[in-house]
Amino acid sequence: MTEHIIDPSVVDSENERHIADLNADYDTLGERLDRRGISIDAVKTIVADFSVAVPSWGVGTGGTRFARFPGKGEPRDIFDKIEDCAVIAQLTQATKTVSLHIPWDKADPNRLKQAASRFNLGFDAMNSNTFADAKGQLQSYKFGSLSHADAATRQQAIEHNLECIEIGKTLGSKALTVWIGDGSNFPGQVNFTRQFEHYLDSMKAIYAELPHDWRIYTEHKMYEPAFYSTVVQDWGTNYLIAKELGDKAYCLVDLGHHAPNVNIEMIVARLAQFGKLGGFHFNDSKYGDDDLDAGSIDPYRLFLVFNELVDAEGRDKDFHPAHMLDQSHNVTDPIESLMLSAADVQRAYAQALLVDRHALKAAQEGNDALAATQALRLAYRTDVEPILAMARYEAGGAIDLLGTYRAAGYRQKVAEIRPEVAAGSSGIV
Repeated sequence: MTEHIIDPSVVDSENERHIADLNADYDTLGERLDRRGISIDAVKTIVADFSVAVPSWGVGTGGTRFARFPGKGEPRDIFDKIEDCAVIAQLTQATKTVSLHIPWDKADPNRLKQAASRFNLGFDAMNSNTFADAKGQLQSYKFGSLSHADAATRQQAIEHNLECIEIGKTLGSKALTVWIGDGSNFPGQVNFTRQFEHYLDSMKAIYAELPHDWRIYTEHKMYEPAFYSTVVQDWGTNYLIAKELGDKAYCLVDLGHHAPNVNIEMIVARLAQFGKLGGFHFNDSKYGDDDLDAGSIDPYRLFLVFNELVDAEGRDKDFHPAHMLDQSHNVTDPIESLMLSAADVQRAYAQALLVDRHALKAAQEGNDALAATQALRLAYRTDVEPILAMARYEAGGAIDLLGTYRAAGYRQKVAEIRPEVAAGSSGIV
């Protein structure tokens, strides 16, 4: 039996306040969609099956290079994080898995599995960490990890990734995500070719130990912490890596890891077209890798990304990319941000499902630019909130996510149990 962190009676009471309005809104939207030849129930069923993973590190307060300001009731360890993730899953009914970061979340894998199973949570991709030094490690990653000039440092990074795989096998995970901060900060600091050769050799050693039913995701990022050059700097290099490694290697797209004016939805289309789109880290960006709440800055871009995903689904029924949130919550309650971001990712998916594909194709092939973009805008401008709320309600979640969470008083309760964290440190949790 699935345990609940928030008393279900609180959810029921809050839902009772909103169900009449939701039924009316759902029926009204259903009538409008029916005139467009769209079944609202069919869309709701697809949306209800959609799930986006929650990053364990996301439930803690984030930070910048300058400072971190801890919030009340911060999780003390991975087991507290799992409970926070369980709250998000209970209310949204859209976050069925948790993604762990090692060594931040290192603990007895069997205990982790048991803790998650209490709330019917599974584990998404394992995330290795060679962009920071762990306590007690022999070699430093200050000048790189998998691409380091020193063979011993590269081997240490390889072994860490293999450890992540072993932990993941116990947890039931089926993927390893590898992001490195390797690069350079000065012209001439590294030899680009040798550095990339070191990286590929290291990744091939990791890939060779990947279980047959696993995937490995490589993540590109334009800059930071390396500011002159980055080893895996863009989607083209990421694609080369996936091709070099083999059939189990895929590219992961983080929406914030690109230059401000890059056409991310076209990158998504390219990688999907050639079978190397593995998944996403959803967040939003204004200037760089801001890790802002998904859909908070450019919700239309999020919709355009899902427009390409729905298009790819129509071409390939076996197309199932992984979805995960990856955000830094500096001024909000992380649970609130993650809940609303999960809903906004669902929202973009639902809107993309409303696109009239036949009308869009006809406009594209007829070179009718306005008709084509209007086909997208019609779907995007449709308020699909009744679909999302009804899907949550029927699954036992909350119609009003923010209102129900605050009515439950979860943050105040955990603040009384979890010691207050001192401020002043920088970086993410």
